[in-house]
Amino acid sequence: MQNDPDWVKRFPGAVTVSDRDHAIRYLNDKSAATFASDGGQSLVGKDLMACHKERSKEIIRGILESGKPNVYTIEKKGVRKLIFQSPWYEEGSDVPAGLVELSLELPTNMPHFIRD
Repeated sequence: MQNDPDWVKRFPGAVTVSDRDHAIRYLNDKSAATFASDGGQSLVGKDLMACHKERSKEIIRGILESGKPNVYTIEKKGVRKLIFQSPWYEEGSDVPAGLVELSLELPTNMPHFIRD
């Protein structure tokens, strides 16, 4: 990827970007730390699909085909996270150029507001 803005490098959520061919193109610091046991920054250039089960591969393919995001929450080792997976687009194109995943830790007592 081109030089990324300074804010994304140290953003407190994990940011992972891959291209349409599933090659990992970018990991910010949090994402690299999250995947440190799998290689961290050395994962850049590697196949995103290599570290996913078949169900996840189908979801990733579906996001790239439909252009629609996949959003869900998980809990792992007592930490709740919001996972937001979405296609990204190059300027002027309507065809997804790849996938971006944001993984954000959620506080246990996060307030929820309804604004009508």
